[in-house]
Amino acid sequence: MREIVLDTETTGFDPESGDRIVEIGAVELWNHVATGETYHVYINPERSMPEEAFGVHGIGPDLLENPRLPEKGEVTLKDKPVFAKVGQGFRDFVGDAKLVIHNASFDMKFLNAELGWMGVSLIPMDQALDTLAIARKRFPGSPASLDALCRRFGIDNSNRVLHGALLDSEILAEVYLELIGGRQPDFGLSASTGATSVGGEEWRPTARPNALPSRITQDERTAHQEFVEKLGENALWTRA
Repeated sequence: MREIVLDTETTGFDPESGDRIVEIGAVELWNHVATGETYHVYINPERSMPEEAFGVHGIGPDLLENPRLPEKGEVTLKDKPVFAKVGQGFRDFVGDAKLVIHNASFDMKFLNAELGWMGVSLIPMDQALDTLAIARKRFPGSPASLDALCRRFGIDNSNRVLHGALLDSEILAEVYLELIGGRQPDFGLSASTGATSVGGEEWRPTARPNALPSRITQDERTAHQEFVEKLGENALWTRA
């Protein structure tokens, strides 16, 4: 089961009013385990950056109405590709994988608007899984922001000074696994087949192509043999 944990940063709240995506970050999971495969891109929105949005993510000081030189750690966008240059690659990366998104309706609204403008197939809403809705259902009446869930589950988000799409997707991946039952959800062993069920799919371990090298030194082997000899002929290690 392939899942993509995803987050975006934008210039505002409504693509129909001219707001655009400025960053996409995503982390790939396979059977709820991170594969190490990620997707990350900054995007030139072809418009100015509102001060309010800049205060949230710190992206694009060169696009502010009163632009200034970027400070250390800030990302400028004028030299980044427009969405039309990266949209097809993003759509190919997503494919038909389930998208795990916090407040999914917001990100999906922007993603499908951008894809639609360039004539690329949209992502069906039922392909998205909303972790905000899951959190509100599981902990009714409690704060359900990403920061609040990190505190609840003891997940380190100390690097999250500003919002960043890739960092937020990495943190959300950890939160998601906790929301659905911990680091090994749906983990079970089949007594009849010896197979492991992970994420509803059967998985069987394969033999290593090469045996791992022994970590026992020759001195340790000799000492062990001398110890066994002292135990006599009924020692456990001498039984066939």
